[in-house]
Amino acid sequence: MQHSERFLKLVEAARLGVREISPEETNAKLEKQENVLIIDTREDHEWERGHVAGALHLGKGIIERDIESVAPDLDQPIILYCGGGYRSVLAAEALARMGYTKVSSMSSGWKGWQVRGYPVEGGESSPEA
Repeated sequence: MQHSERFLKLVEAARLGVREISPEETNAKLEKQENVLIIDTREDHEWERGHVAGALHLGKGIIERDIESVAPDLDQPIILYCGGGYRSVLAAEALARMGYTKVSSMSSGWKGWQVRGYPVEGGESSPEA
């Protein structure tokens, strides 16, 4: 997907204050069964096509409204992801502003996860745009 220049500027500005984590680091945490929530911030139709095994779904449009229902502890480690690592950066920035202290965005998102062959659930297994 081609992103607009203004959108990319917004993401780059947000990225300065957001911790990013690689798919490899994310997978290692999940394999070790660390106490981490992994949250898919994509749209409903994207989630239905497939997602990281064990992930929860809170789309970017509702995550700020609903995050406290799944993560009432502001120190809960949370890893967010989207299709390519852009929307999740924006969502991570918003959660940090809400007081979450251990929120990260998974770099390269769902595409990066799939390319590495890590566990997925539901839907198709080919990378999305």
